[in-house]
Amino acid sequence: MDLIVRPLATLPLESSEVEIVERKGLGHPDTICDALAEQLSVSLCHFYQERFGLLLHHNVDKVLLWGGIARPAFGGGKILAPSEIFLAGRATQEFKGVRVPVQELAIESSRNWLRDNFHVLDPEKHVKIHCLVRPGSVDLTELYARAAETNIWLANDTSCGVGFAPLSHLERVVARVEKYLNSPKIKESYPEIGEDIKVMGIRRGEKICLTVACAFVDRFVNDIDDYGAKKAHLQKIALQVAQEVINKSITLEINTGDDVKRGNCYLTVTGTSAEAGDDGQVGRGNRANGLITPYRPMTLEAAAGKNPVTHVGKLYNVVANLMAEALVEEIDEVTTAYCYLVSQIGQPVARPQIIDVQLQMSENQPIEQFQGRIEEIVRDRLLQINTLWQRLIERKLTLY
Repeated sequence: MDLIVRPLATLPLESSEVEIVERKGLGHPDTICDALAEQLSVSLCHFYQERFGLLLHHNVDKVLLWGGIARPAFGGGKILAPSEIFLAGRATQEFKGVRVPVQELAIESSRNWLRDNFHVLDPEKHVKIHCLVRPGSVDLTELYARAAETNIWLANDTSCGVGFAPLSHLERVVARVEKYLNSPKIKESYPEIGEDIKVMGIRRGEKICLTVACAFVDRFVNDIDDYGAKKAHLQKIALQVAQEVINKSITLEINTGDDVKRGNCYLTVTGTSAEAGDDGQVGRGNRANGLITPYRPMTLEAAAGKNPVTHVGKLYNVVANLMAEALVEEIDEVTTAYCYLVSQIGQPVARPQIIDVQLQMSENQPIEQFQGRIEEIVRDRLLQINTLWQRLIERKLTLY
């Protein structure tokens, strides 16, 4: 294990003058694409495991959402043309003479996810789903088969993953606000709140400013005055949730693009801009920890949809976050941890080419004093990588 442990050569994020954090919510077109890619991967894994007793090669991390055409109106509008979702990638479609129903799994898993996570959108009427998944390349399929025989999973790509811990106050605020507003409890009490919610957070010194974009569902809004009243009530709810996370000066604005005097507002038929205003694509939204954090280390890898046993683009980003969290939680003197892992294609997944751990310590504690404990934690999380697929297909880990 080529492990480098060194001081984190930056100021603590909380003490910096400016911080910016973003989260694209559950119903954002980019997040929808991430979710459907991962949903298909999970469905394939369950089929492979139940039918063949092992997971087979697949990478279905290419999803595009082509927005539809809608005519929202107070009291209820119309969908004129459905959104179209194109699921692409590679998957084992036949094994030992048995056909794998990839297309059926793709369409069924997508509709199920949309049905479970949207309270107004109808996946049968409002969305058209296309499965464009093809068989994998011979070299990657053989690499996967070789690993399955030896039970030593080999990296199917040369890539890197990063993670950090703990989350800053602003990061926790942004995540909390979106997840609360998209909770089933809120949808039941306030059905006018759609699922397409994006939260942008800025911290300037001790002051936090949140800008929330929230799609309102037109059938639950009577007119522009009703919209204004419901928007103001939503603002109070969101601000209260934010202040429960951190007791600091927080300002919060919702749908700042509205022009109420002209009757223009963020109104939708289905609760998402995907019906007309926006398109989506895997990998353009939240990173593997569910946030977009430009003041932290990030990679361009899209974790969603990649297979959970050999694709380091997924595994290393998940493990790097777990590793950073463990270092902070298990060593009291570690206040911040950044972890970087790099793979080599064809080499064991659990043996990265290099691991770079950067730490901030409390009261200038010397890192060397904790070297043994750090190595123990890093090694433990690397050993877990071979069974991480179980937690991933049970949806127990965040990916978007």
